[in-house]
Amino acid sequence: MSEQRLGMAIDLALCIGCNACAVACKMENGVGLGHFNTWVESWDVDRDGDVRRASVPKLCNHCANPACVSVCPTGASYVDADGSVQIDTGKCIGCKYCMAACPYGVRYLVEETGDVHKCTFCHHRSSNGLLPACVGTCVTKARVFGDLNDPDSDVSKLLAEAGGGEVLLADMGMEPSVRYVDLEETMALKRVSAVHKGGNVLTPYEGRQ
Repeated sequence: MSEQRLGMAIDLALCIGCNACAVACKMENGVGLGHFNTWVESWDVDRDGDVRRASVPKLCNHCANPACVSVCPTGASYVDADGSVQIDTGKCIGCKYCMAACPYGVRYLVEETGDVHKCTFCHHRSSNGLLPACVGTCVTKARVFGDLNDPDSDVSKLLAEAGGGEVLLADMGMEPSVRYVDLEETMALKRVSAVHKGGNVLTPYEGRQ
């Protein structure tokens, strides 16, 4: 079997935008006020009186070719043996280079400690065979987690059924490990919403909480 590569698939047809994932993450990881390791972007679409809510959960994409790692001057940002992108806070000097390099806008500086944080796929859990808190708490099972390189894993089976899934900002060439099912349809609903409101279409990571 090839090397392990942990990843997540999110079925947007199942996501109801309840934000239980965001709450569970903050509690599990002690994320402070004003910061989120994961959040859910939701909007309503009104098509001639037929209102529909669309939601897209966001988090670090744990890229196979991460820009954040390549710009880190101290080696604080690195790709772990399980394929996830982690931060060694003991090496982080708070220079914010990684924050500037990440097109997904998922990193943030903790002012009290002077280092950068983000989603870790709950590394303290996943490295011991447990699910990330956001996955375990999802009431509709929209989030599926596992080894993308194992064809028998739940996440691989879901993505196989979905034709591989889709990623955000695919043209950046960073090979995200977070894949979405029904992303194209959901983003189309977002464009409809923007047009109806007379505004501009947001890029995938604008509007973060």
